[in-house]
Amino acid sequence: MSITADKKAELIAKFGDGEKDTGRSEVQIAILTERIRNLTEHRKLHKKDNNCNRGLLMLVGQRRRLLNYLTNKDIERYRKIVKDLGLRR
Repeated sequence: MSITADKKAELIAKFGDGEKDTGRSEVQIAILTERIRNLTEHRKLHKKDNNCNRGLLMLVGQRRRLLNYLTNKDIERYRKIVKDLGLRR
């Protein structure tokens, strides 16, 4: 359940400084959020897919670690990304 190249480029353009800026924490969080949403939809259709569930939990943990890093680094950037993506703590 990966995202399309167009969607990924759109997220990079929206949250990054340029079209090649994929290392920025906000971009990584946005891409992970999109993947999590896709897997959540897949999980609703395929309830017994336990491998999908494990992958989903790993992505959520990775996003949580990036959000914690961003909180410690710059709280204003954290607040902005949470607001833009509609996440809750």
